[in-house]
Amino acid sequence: MRRTTWVLILVCLSIALVRVFSHDPDLGSARVVFQTNYGDIEFGFFPSVAPKTVDHIFKLVRLGGYNTNHFFRVDKGFVAQVADVVGGRTAPLNEEQKEEAEKTVIGEFSDVKHVRGILSMGRYADPNSAASSFSILLGDAPHLDGQYAIFGRVTKGDETLRKLEQLPTHKKGIFVMPTERISILSTYFYDTKMETCEQERSLLKRRLVASAIEVERQVKSGISKNEMLPVNMILRSRIRPVQSESKRSKHLHLADPKVTKGHPSTMYARGLADQLVLFVTLS
Repeated sequence: MRRTTWVLILVCLSIALVRVFSHDPDLGSARVVFQTNYGDIEFGFFPSVAPKTVDHIFKLVRLGGYNTNHFFRVDKGFVAQVADVVGGRTAPLNEEQKEEAEKTVIGEFSDVKHVRGILSMGRYADPNSAASSFSILLGDAPHLDGQYAIFGRVTKGDETLRKLEQLPTHKKGIFVMPTERISILSTYFYDTKMETCEQERSLLKRRLVASAIEVERQVKSGISKNEMLPVNMILRSRIRPVQSESKRSKHLHLADPKVTKGHPSTMYARGLADQLVLFVTLS
């Protein structure tokens, strides 16, 4: 009798674990980092859950579409929402960015739960109207489950999200909005299977240094923040591709949280180049 009871308990536990893990899909190897004026937020994608949404958002990131955009909504314990790329940026869109930003994606709804750290697409009443605005969940929101497309989750930067939650806000209609602009100063991305900053001769580390030096040059020359080149533009103009480098890694934006700890954004990293200049000789 006792043995039968233990077997039943184990079966129940197994079922419970299967249910839990079935709602925790695997992350792809790509990582994206938004560098805000309050710190960095890194996230990964769920390509098996929302492949079309992931392709669309990741393409916008690669094009630099989210640079100079902002979080227009911060509702403590609920969501921090990124504005639509069209209309949310301070810098004008180029044609390629505009073309991708104006696309909508079908509603890839799933059984993944809306819990803290999840990325979920914004949309209008039309279930297929999601474009480029998305929310980062700041708490559990079961009433959103199955209604909005989940496509990834935050992997690093919860401390930044907590800073955003402490900022003063005001209510405008149904939205709780920050009183001051929370800017996405720049973005970068990398692949966890191909790039690391742990190795001393890391390509990612060398690129970071080149980016920091160029930013420092722009700062010293008196260029205003609004006129600064996005990091991806700096890299394309100043970094010579390595022969063995894959197509994806050629587009890496370059600040790594492990190296830039204490610096919320390399876009305005005064003095960062001085700290890392020793890596310039690594080639």
